[in-house]
Amino acid sequence: MSHDSGHHIIPVKMLYAVIGILVFLTVLTVALAQVELGVFEVPVALAIALTKAGFVVMIFMALKWDNRVNATILAVGGLFVVVFITFILLDTEYRGDLSNTTEGTIMDQQRADQAMEGREPERADIQFNRQ
Repeated sequence: MSHDSGHHIIPVKMLYAVIGILVFLTVLTVALAQVELGVFEVPVALAIALTKAGFVVMIFMALKWDNRVNATILAVGGLFVVVFITFILLDTEYRGDLSNTTEGTIMDQQRADQAMEGREPERADIQFNRQ
């Protein structure tokens, strides 16, 4: 009496093909690190990393032949990671462009406040404060 355990046997040729693809993508990553891509450096690096992760998860971890609920959970988790990284990149891209920022450092502002506290009040200030 045999009963199916539900495990999928991955052919050796497929494993070698995926290893070859992963090595190629690693070499591509190293080669692209030597090229100036400007604003596309991070998106290209993330795309290559996600492609490599996809091959590892789908083939080596056998998610391709696993229950679809597990694939859905992985996809939703990946979607949240992409959303969070997008917000982080947007935050760092526009940091410092706010109109309510002041010039100088906090130490400069504290020195200016101390200098204002130590000065003599002007005649108009004294008259204004009288009751």
